[in-house]
Amino acid sequence: NSTNMSTGIKVTDDVVQAFNDLKIGHKHRFVIMKIENETEVVVEHMAEPSSSYEDFVGMLPDDDCRYCVFDYEFEKDGGKRNKILLITWAPDTAKIKPKMLYTGTHRAVKQKLVGIQVEIQATDNSEISEEAVIEKVNRV
Repeated sequence: NSTNMSTGIKVTDDVVQAFNDLKIGHKHRFVIMKIENETEVVVEHMAEPSSSYEDFVGMLPDDDCRYCVFDYEFEKDGGKRNKILLITWAPDTAKIKPKMLYTGTHRAVKQKLVGIQVEIQATDNSEISEEAVIEKVNRV
């Protein structure tokens, strides 16, 4: 059952498919998802593998919330690594209701997307900066 008891918002199969394409097939650099009609989490955007972290940040709305999974590549100990990030974007400027819905549905999203390695909750640009992400992935 993919319906979240706390909000009743369902995670669609398209979201799971896009996540698996990112995780297993590396077909997307990131996938941005949104809650639609207060009933379901849907895919809003799938980015080409060549897309950058900067591209991702530029696509986030200033005053609304989003979920995102990101196939993040970085250097550590002289080698390339990658981690699958689940980012919850809930800017301070968003209205209260969307923030509550995204917070309340977070667990259902996480349960459906098996293989998340790092979670980031961001409320402003400093928390979503690449520096903040690098610091977080290096701690894991």
